[in-house]
Amino acid sequence: MWSNLLCYCYTIRRCQHLKSYTVNFHQEDNAKATTVHKLSEEDFNKATEKGTRHLFDLDTNVGFFVFFDAEDAEGNDQYLMLQYEGDHEEPSACYGFDLKLYYQFLALYLNDLEFQGETNEEEEEYGPIHHLAHLLYHIVEDGKSIEV
Repeated sequence: MWSNLLCYCYTIRRCQHLKSYTVNFHQEDNAKATTVHKLSEEDFNKATEKGTRHLFDLDTNVGFFVFFDAEDAEGNDQYLMLQYEGDHEEPSACYGFDLKLYYQFLALYLNDLEFQGETNEEEEEYGPIHHLAHLLYHIVEDGKSIEV
């Protein structure tokens, strides 16, 4: 299942089981409502035909997330995330995003690297990585009812 982990990309017109949904963040999250795509295993396999590039991982209380971009058979760039839960070796969900939202995720991750260097390890301030984890929580919760 999900045999081609490092080769992931989607093209909406090629994905027959892809489901889209809107995530409405809280006003204080400073994030606009956004469309998220949830992909089936079949869509995953079609979407990963030309390869991927692993960008970063994030371990949170709602799962372990792997972020990567990819290129499909038609050469379209895609921005994706796999979610793993517990000790399972297989992903529990696969999500696709538009470039703008994906860039915000990457910026929060990179800002946290800088933020960590500026704070004392004993301090546990709400930083960029916490904000990213919070946004992911909304994406996962809103997508739980979506079957692919």
